[in-house]
Amino acid sequence: MARAGVDMEVGSDGVAVITMSNPPVNALSPSIIAELKLKYKEAMKRDDVKAIVLTGYGGKFSGGFDINVFAKVHKTGDVSVLPNESVDLLVNTIEDAKKPSVAAIQGIAFGGGLELTMSCHARISTPDAHFALPELSLGVIPGFGGTQRLPRLVGLPKAIEMMLLSKTISAKEGKEYGLVDAIASSKELLMIARLWALAIAERRKPWISSLKRTDKIGSLAEALDILHAARCEAKDTAPHMPQHQVCLNSIEKGIIYGGYEGLLNETRLSNEIILTETARSLVHVFFAERATSKVPNVTDLALKPRPIRKVAVIGGGLMGSGIATALILNGVHVILKEIDSTFLHRGMQAIAANLEGLLKKGVLTLDKKNNALSILKGVLDYSEFKDVDMVVEAIIEKVPLKQSIFTEIEMVCPKHLGEKTKSQGRIVGAHFFSPAHVMPLLEIVRTEMTSPQVILDLITIGKIIKKVPVVVGNCTGFAVNRTFFPYIQSAQLLLHVGVDLYRIDRVISSFGMPMGPFQLQDVSGYGVALAVKPIFASAFKGRTFETDLLDLMVQSGRNGKANRKGYYLYQSGSKPKPDPSVQRIIDESRKRTGIFSSEKLLSITDQDIVEMIFFPVVNEACRVMDEGVVIRASDIDIASVLGMGFPRHRGGLVFWADTVGSSYIYSRLKTWENTYGGFFTPSKYLEERATKGLPLSLASSSPSHTSRARL
Repeated sequence: MARAGVDMEVGSDGVAVITMSNPPVNALSPSIIAELKLKYKEAMKRDDVKAIVLTGYGGKFSGGFDINVFAKVHKTGDVSVLPNESVDLLVNTIEDAKKPSVAAIQGIAFGGGLELTMSCHARISTPDAHFALPELSLGVIPGFGGTQRLPRLVGLPKAIEMMLLSKTISAKEGKEYGLVDAIASSKELLMIARLWALAIAERRKPWISSLKRTDKIGSLAEALDILHAARCEAKDTAPHMPQHQVCLNSIEKGIIYGGYEGLLNETRLSNEIILTETARSLVHVFFAERATSKVPNVTDLALKPRPIRKVAVIGGGLMGSGIATALILNGVHVILKEIDSTFLHRGMQAIAANLEGLLKKGVLTLDKKNNALSILKGVLDYSEFKDVDMVVEAIIEKVPLKQSIFTEIEMVCPKHLGEKTKSQGRIVGAHFFSPAHVMPLLEIVRTEMTSPQVILDLITIGKIIKKVPVVVGNCTGFAVNRTFFPYIQSAQLLLHVGVDLYRIDRVISSFGMPMGPFQLQDVSGYGVALAVKPIFASAFKGRTFETDLLDLMVQSGRNGKANRKGYYLYQSGSKPKPDPSVQRIIDESRKRTGIFSSEKLLSITDQDIVEMIFFPVVNEACRVMDEGVVIRASDIDIASVLGMGFPRHRGGLVFWADTVGSSYIYSRLKTWENTYGGFFTPSKYLEERATKGLPLSLASSSPSHTSRARL
């Protein structure tokens, strides 16, 4: 069955097998839901049908509700396009029907797919199936009965954990907690499900309605205590996520007033929360991430990615060892090359330490760790490069050295694999973020010479190692670091005009960043910042804020977290502590820059701090879009979220800026330009959109590629 729709086959045993098909994940679109109801009504009318087995086509049950409908709601503001089927389909048609239903689950049962299975009277699963209610990650709550049925099947603590953390569980765990009734092999799944359905119909197995169960809820007092504790924790860990509290409210309503009343309340809350700014932002990020894989003149050329089974990594430092770790973790063989045995030993140890760290965190099993190490080999020459599918150069930033390496590897690598080579079409930039085996973003930096096949191959390997690949043009800092270079500089400017360092960090953390700009510098280390400072100053003359602050910090024996002494003091096992003695260094830096505080500047609000730090970043993003460094505005959004920790609940940098408004951002920058000069000068792109009242995300009709550099 290849068509999108719902089919039904009735066997001689009296079991109707209803199969949903909507590749690739059998999403529950409005049309699928409508057809599902029709098939159920037909099965109920037929005398030769005793029971029903519900399953999905192609090895997957269902990936959940079609998210495209959410985008339609956000575009129109019309919630009526959401199928209001929580009662009519799940209760009246399935759960309270006169014929029992058993869900036969393979692959995935996520979101609405899992909610659909929970309305059935039993669930049979293959061992490799996975279950989740990830709706809160999209800013909404489960709206198909999930807040009511899941607590009744797995107990309140586990249900809260699964929903609030969008946690996926295995079939084995599902069986332990009562979500799954039995586990069967793929070959036997339908047979076991059919027998189970007949056994329920013939009363040889219990006919259980999940919505009416109370045995796993416990007493009302116990349930309310659990919910109260969950509310407090969510308030601390997800202060910007209203959907967490709404979800807990929905659960509580059902516990107090019963499952049916809980369903009606859940539908109402679900329709309300989908229109919130948080939901709009998170759904935008969802689609922005998926859009990165669509690259004009690359992914639309009917090319097929070549298999990447073996990769050589040159350089085993912090970045090289991280990249190698990411590759072997995902089954890609790695040849790690270093210049001598000392550096090679150090690189191999770093990779082993990365794996050990993941093992201690519980995200890696001992078997997977050993399997990963078994496909890693260290070498000191190029003899093993003859059959590699890709080479990743990860050495120190010295251009002549890099060029000499390209010349060498061109002679030894397979033919299917810069300025100093004859095969520039095979060269592409892969900018990982440190630590490379943890951070999810991969910037793919193409030149005008890079072949579409090579870009496609790197996109593919990026996905294999679980990165989100964003294709960008080549310029100083690429897309992310280029866009965010004003971030730290804005904070330093504020500091120099008299705003308290630790207040700046607190305000920016409250905005939703993982940490403030000064703590970020401590954690990142001062070496990189000092190294790139003259590069950015040269590339973006007239719009950088120059200060000797970091030089003075290093001169005073401070290197950030690396030596436990920076803007903060660091001790193992405790949070970073402000260091009042830093003020002396700040005062000296102010004296050198010739900037002094004033009463007016000292009275700025927290909102002023947010705007003075992020509006210059937005301004640089405008230049990045105007120069065609990124394909689309949403690429900056997802890159800002995954690469810099910009708050996901704000939708990414450009999306957030559009909620603020181009005219407002422009007017604020003009005001600061009059006071501080070129650092705040609005870009032509921003000025044009502000003048016309257009959103920043609107594609430019005539991008200028003036400052895109050559690799």
